[in-house]
Amino acid sequence: MREVAVVAFGQSDHVRDSAETSEVEMLMPVLHDVLGQAGLKARDIGFTCSGSSDYLAGRAFSFTMALDGVGAWPPIAESHVETDGAWALYEAWVKILTGEADTALVYAYGKSSPGDVREVLTRQLDPYYVAPLWPDSVALAALQAQALIDAGHTDERELARIAARSRTAAADNPHAQLTGSVPAGDYLVAPLRAGDCPPVSDGAAAVVLAAGDTARRLTDRPAWIRGIDHRIEAHSLGVRDLAASPSTRLAAERAGYFEHPVDTAELHAPFTSQEVVLRRALDLDGADTQVVVNPSGGALAANPVMAAGLIRIGEAADRIRRGASDRALAHATSGPCLQQNLVAVLEGES
Repeated sequence: MREVAVVAFGQSDHVRDSAETSEVEMLMPVLHDVLGQAGLKARDIGFTCSGSSDYLAGRAFSFTMALDGVGAWPPIAESHVETDGAWALYEAWVKILTGEADTALVYAYGKSSPGDVREVLTRQLDPYYVAPLWPDSVALAALQAQALIDAGHTDERELARIAARSRTAAADNPHAQLTGSVPAGDYLVAPLRAGDCPPVSDGAAAVVLAAGDTARRLTDRPAWIRGIDHRIEAHSLGVRDLAASPSTRLAAERAGYFEHPVDTAELHAPFTSQEVVLRRALDLDGADTQVVVNPSGGALAANPVMAAGLIRIGEAADRIRRGASDRALAHATSGPCLQQNLVAVLEGES
């Protein structure tokens, strides 16, 4: 099987409101950045894939306008996924494995500020039994948090510690939106307080993938994707155990995560309670575990919907490329209560 690596990663500065900036204006500096890191021009890219959501943009086929940031000439081989950019990376990875491309540009973006993102995300729900009740994303995350507390897996103090640790780590991330000491605040939906929930974020991210010797030529230390897999829970929330994530564990097994220890884990956990679920699924709470979790601050520090999962892969890859990590796990999620989960395992050169 061909080797595939992340050779460049870039992201925007994530902000609460980018009303004066269009999606294309937000994307173009990021795309120029990653291509510049790799020393490539747009014409050198074999495949381009993007992730976004028309629901956030409020118009159909909005991703076609974002292609202006890539360039109209020369013609490109292009695809799009209506979900987080981590799944666009998966498609590009498959494209390179098949030999149809040697390089790929993957990007994702999301502007949550124009509308009420909590209500927009209700469109992901089962249209017959759940969506008519209009439970928003925070209410559903609160149900999950309460299930964890009732099962004895966490409490509100631990959730507050997760929030504090994440946003303290984000102080070293120049792109983060929330950093430092953030108060727990009032309850949004009990047991979740404002500090347990992600900020409303506008932002974009991009990575460049390359195969084998091409990757070694483009960067001194490629972040090799040694395994990647994604799985999904049942659509109906009523038939799931919200305190567990078997799909995350299965994806991690298939990606080879449990074969060797990792030193870094970038978890896409928009809510503090979801980090608890993921740590349990990935055995990250053992006494002998020496894994740095979300050194970038994670989605609690910046949560551009449809790009936050791709950012987790990019952040993990960047730590490998600069020598801060040798083997890392990156996780991305989409849908309510960790419904869909993708796990990637990345390594530096032996």
